[in-house]
Amino acid sequence: MAASPMFPLGSVLFPYVGIPLRVFEPRYLTMVGRLLDEDEPGFEFGVVLIERGPEAGGGDQRASVGTMAQLVSATAGPEDLLIVGAGTQRFTVERWLDDDPYPRAEVSMLPDLEWSEGLAPLRVEAEAAVRRAIARAAEPEPDSESDAGIELSDDPVAAAWQLAAIAPLGEYDRYALLRSTSLEDLLRRTIDLVVEAEDLWSAE
Repeated sequence: MAASPMFPLGSVLFPYVGIPLRVFEPRYLTMVGRLLDEDEPGFEFGVVLIERGPEAGGGDQRASVGTMAQLVSATAGPEDLLIVGAGTQRFTVERWLDDDPYPRAEVSMLPDLEWSEGLAPLRVEAEAAVRRAIARAAEPEPDSESDAGIELSDDPVAAAWQLAAIAPLGEYDRYALLRSTSLEDLLRRTIDLVVEAEDLWSAE
């Protein structure tokens, strides 16, 4: 089982979703430098949620399920790197390795979620719920930019993950969505969590 470079973060990455990162810690600068030195294109690193502890400096408690990110671009700044990754496939961490020179883990890839036409009504319901919640969350600042009008992929699996990404939810709810075992599970959880969030807003 090959070791994968890992990037623990305070946020969840979903498949089919991009992530911009400012890299400034020496260990992650080393990691990205080694990825850029790879001979093969499509180099990837794993992204996992930090459940407890600081985002910088180590000593954190990390989630066991994450998403691989393909390194799309890297731009050098005066003291840092600005990189963009694109979420690809989910994984389970089997074993964390020594963090020297940067976090690494042995991982097992999780199967891709599968689409069936019978899920079409549920997908429509999930999209309506998410867009309604986004619009409601933006009500105090109606002129502010929001994800309510974002266009989703024509691929229904990608669109389901994109809905999870733009839903106005906290990171632990987003992590629950990341752990979905089927596309139906993902869509139903998205609807339920968004409705729960709206109920909390109403109670405030």
